[in-house]
Amino acid sequence: MTNVIKLKKGLDIQLKGKPAEVLLSNGRSANYAIVPDNFNGITPKVVVRVGDKVKAGSVLIIDKTYPEIKFVSPVSGEVTAVNRGEKRKVLSVVVKPDAENQYEDFGKKSVSSLNGEEIKEALLNAGLWPCIKQRPYDIIARPNEVPRDIFVSAFYTVPLAPNFDFVIKGQENDFQTGIDALAKLTDGKLYVSLKKGSAIKVNNAEVVEFEGPHPAGNLGIQINQIKPVNKGETVWAVRPDDVIQIGRLFNTGIADFTRLIALTGSELSKTGYVKAISGCDINSLVGDKLQPTQGNVRIVSGDVLTGTKVSKEEFLGFYDTQISTLPEGDETHEFLGWAALGVNKFSAGYTFLSSLFGGVKKERVIDARIKGGKRAMIMSNEYDKVFPMDIFPEYLLKAIITFDIDKMENLGIYEVAPEDFALCEVVDTSKIELQKIVRNGLDLLYKEMN
Repeated sequence: MTNVIKLKKGLDIQLKGKPAEVLLSNGRSANYAIVPDNFNGITPKVVVRVGDKVKAGSVLIIDKTYPEIKFVSPVSGEVTAVNRGEKRKVLSVVVKPDAENQYEDFGKKSVSSLNGEEIKEALLNAGLWPCIKQRPYDIIARPNEVPRDIFVSAFYTVPLAPNFDFVIKGQENDFQTGIDALAKLTDGKLYVSLKKGSAIKVNNAEVVEFEGPHPAGNLGIQINQIKPVNKGETVWAVRPDDVIQIGRLFNTGIADFTRLIALTGSELSKTGYVKAISGCDINSLVGDKLQPTQGNVRIVSGDVLTGTKVSKEEFLGFYDTQISTLPEGDETHEFLGWAALGVNKFSAGYTFLSSLFGGVKKERVIDARIKGGKRAMIMSNEYDKVFPMDIFPEYLLKAIITFDIDKMENLGIYEVAPEDFALCEVVDTSKIELQKIVRNGLDLLYKEMN
């Protein structure tokens, strides 16, 4: 019988513009890019030059510390730019695509005939190793380590989340092959989390069903509920769309980074899904689908809680499975502001009259304004209401700010990732960038411990 875990803490933010379960057409991307900032825990070294011809699967960047970790071109074409910032930091490597993709041939492989080391080598050579992240530190998994367990989440609960039951249709074989491959990378267990009631079938893994509001779909929350990470232990975590790409590598012998991207948000004339390749430009996805509006629009690569603000000339993030749109709100001027009755305003509590008219369950258009100023962290237990881990978030955050390593370890730093604190940011009356604090803390702790 499948184990069912029910979470009560959390918050589903109901935004207008959920993705319709239809496949939309998208434009042709003028450029594709690998952006090192998409990957935590690496020191990038560019191994191509402007003017080089590459195939889909050709190496563009390697990690200086672990040179076996490769970042490959998602398309065939010509390298047109290696963009750098201050201190020659690599910002992006840009490829202009060919009319038709040409792929590096890594050879079809039967997962059942391979051992763990052979699977690891195949993933490293094809540039799919970055699909695997590790806890602690929420960084790309270290190839020289063997994880205690591997965790896969096969559903999303973020605002305007893609429906993975829809995404996986027609790709079930690749998903199962990916599961079979990952199962050989650990001596422990492979856990696959499903949303209660999901029709997805999974073999060769221990299936756990989750029920409850966001952040039930977060891998960090699932790991904490299933089998927490203790000091000295390492676990790996993989998102479901990446499992499909891993399986596709073994079934086809090529590194195909095509995935379904959900186009969402109140500022689109059409919502739905498009087939796109990681690293494409944003304009090719939403350029012809934005509604005419008098105000400014924020485009987010990813979800509105953890994604990255982008322009139409920038690129889809490596791990992102949705594009979110919402009003900036910078042209809005409200009479009385926070003191108004707020019949149509969103509030996680009972600040406005909107709590009597649908409350948090009603779909709303919410803009990107912060609506308040930064102030000291208030110990009000407001984080605990939306944070379902067995951790004291406020105390952990204060330990991170002061960089008290002993307290950080005792309070659960090894289990968390920045995304686990996204809802805490939403309900935070102090308007503190909690995810940034956690990310900085994890980076400093990794340097200290390694």
